[in-house]
Amino acid sequence: MRPVPDDRLYIRQLLSGRDFAAGNQVAKQMLNFAYVIGDKEKGEAVVVDPAYAAGDLIDLVEAEGMRVVGALATHHHPDHVGGSMMGHTLEGVAELVGRGGGPIHVHRDEVPYVQRVTGISDTDVVAHDSGDVIEVGDIRIEVLHTPGHTPGSMCFLVGGVLVSGDTLFLEGCGRTDFPGSDPGAMYESLTKLATLPDDTVVCAGHWYSQPPVAPLGEVKEYNYVMKPRSKEQWLMMFGGQ
Repeated sequence: MRPVPDDRLYIRQLLSGRDFAAGNQVAKQMLNFAYVIGDKEKGEAVVVDPAYAAGDLIDLVEAEGMRVVGALATHHHPDHVGGSMMGHTLEGVAELVGRGGGPIHVHRDEVPYVQRVTGISDTDVVAHDSGDVIEVGDIRIEVLHTPGHTPGSMCFLVGGVLVSGDTLFLEGCGRTDFPGSDPGAMYESLTKLATLPDDTVVCAGHWYSQPPVAPLGEVKEYNYVMKPRSKEQWLMMFGGQ
């Protein structure tokens, strides 16, 4: 990932089934990215979407001389926070909390879903609204509420990097035909993200494209879900996906 302006910002993109949860066939198939964001000077970090093997992620952070002080969830699906999926039980947030790496920060609308999927308690969850800032050491991470894939989907903006979860991929966007999805809200969320600076680096929740990251300007130019010029046109093309 390219350098960001604040030289204290620590950020890593980690691929499931390769960089962590190696040997887990579900992790390898799903191609999830987890992210670690931290303050190099303070030695503190948070993990974004720690599914499959949160312990591996904690070990990785600690091996680099830092400490996990929390987790961020883009949304509640088990391949991002852990839980039951396709007959498999995925480790995740509950494991991280159990090792003292909590709490987990989620959007207010996603709290009941995250708790239902992971089984974590009220004291392990911090609810946020759009525009909130989560501080890790002296690093400030802005919360952007981007519903559509799920009611409480969030993106995180830090140091010119957008961790977009399943709201925006480099090619395509998250599905809007799941329970709780909303195609109209997805259009509004994509429109909001499109207003960010073109040099913002987009870091998505899955590796569904050849490059693992790309500037937002390129994503807007080549991503077909960014092409419609009205909500009506977008819904006509993608409302049933």
